[in-house]
Amino acid sequence: MNISQMVQGLVDPMGIPFYPIVFIILSVLTFAIHIMFVNFVVGSAFFAFYGAIKGGQYWSRLTKSLIKVTPITNSVAILIGIAPLLFVQVVYDPFWYVSNTLSAWWVIGFILFLLIAYSSAYVFYFKYESSPGVGKLAGLIAVVMFVLSAYVMHSLNYQALLPEKWLSWYIKGLEVDTSGTSLHASQIPRLLHFLVPAFAMIGIYFMLYAWYFSKREDFSADYLNWVANLGAKLALYGSLVQAVVGFWWLLSVPSKFSFHTNPFFILALLSAIVLIAYLFKAQKNPISSAVPSIVLAFITILFMASAREALRLLYLTEVNYSPFTYKVNIDWGSTVLFFATFIMGLVIVGYQVAVAYLSGRQTRVLEETPQLRKWGSLSIALLLAWLVIVAGLGIIITIRNFF
Repeated sequence: MNISQMVQGLVDPMGIPFYPIVFIILSVLTFAIHIMFVNFVVGSAFFAFYGAIKGGQYWSRLTKSLIKVTPITNSVAILIGIAPLLFVQVVYDPFWYVSNTLSAWWVIGFILFLLIAYSSAYVFYFKYESSPGVGKLAGLIAVVMFVLSAYVMHSLNYQALLPEKWLSWYIKGLEVDTSGTSLHASQIPRLLHFLVPAFAMIGIYFMLYAWYFSKREDFSADYLNWVANLGAKLALYGSLVQAVVGFWWLLSVPSKFSFHTNPFFILALLSAIVLIAYLFKAQKNPISSAVPSIVLAFITILFMASAREALRLLYLTEVNYSPFTYKVNIDWGSTVLFFATFIMGLVIVGYQVAVAYLSGRQTRVLEETPQLRKWGSLSIALLLAWLVIVAGLGIIITIRNFF
């Protein structure tokens, strides 16, 4: 049996419940959102620790904010990250499951590392002022564990792209290695391509921070200008370093793919050039440039996520695999329920974001407008309806299966 036959043998014979292009588009979109928040997590954790070490009036105040932000952005990154992971398991299941099996201990370790990082971020938050030494140590542990988690996930994804090496990783000499204790592949430029943007994205976050609190009377203009200027510089220099890393990573891509001519790569490159050009301009007025900067950054991330997906498809064509040939068994029930849940989630999360946004921009207590009240009532009604429908379907299916 050759590698192509082996991969085809691992494909789920039941097929998938909807068209693969839909899963791929959703995977790219949700991955882009996920990796943006991952950048926020790494960036906020790093600069919270840096600010705690550096000290000073402005850094101390910014550090307090970053300490609060890190657990929140981490929660969002994990929540959003579930979506692209599930989509990968649907259309790339032979590759993802084998990679996880080969490094099973590290898959479990990834969860442990995240738990330690998350817990350490909270210890940093609670102990930063009362026990500075303990707080700083916790902050350092959080940074290290977040980076280690990123490294593990990078390795698992990269291993999935190299099915021609699976057998040599599994069988060493005359012995079969079923321990799952090894990470078998990594690529430094590829890893840095996902980590370096943390400095650029946290820079844009600083710009947004200054823009957001500019309406508050309890935030001085000098402090906000300092944060905004710091952020603009970080965003620009971080993006320039990212560009260098990006070309380093491009050189590590097999030349047979001619990836530099791929339309998705060209779009990602052009969007990155536009972003860097705008960040040069943003140095003059970082606060007013904050919102356009994050919009351009997300567009760039989205194109880069698309290029990443295109590259994965090129890797897998080497073993004659294409998700577009996956057997499709349309299941309208689960598909409709999925998209209805997705839309409902946007409405509910949108209400929570709106309340949080309006509450933080003013010092007085938020006065609920009629529109906001209706939005909240709709969110509660949708959530109750969803619970009734899902529970009802579960009961009906259970009864039918029983009889």
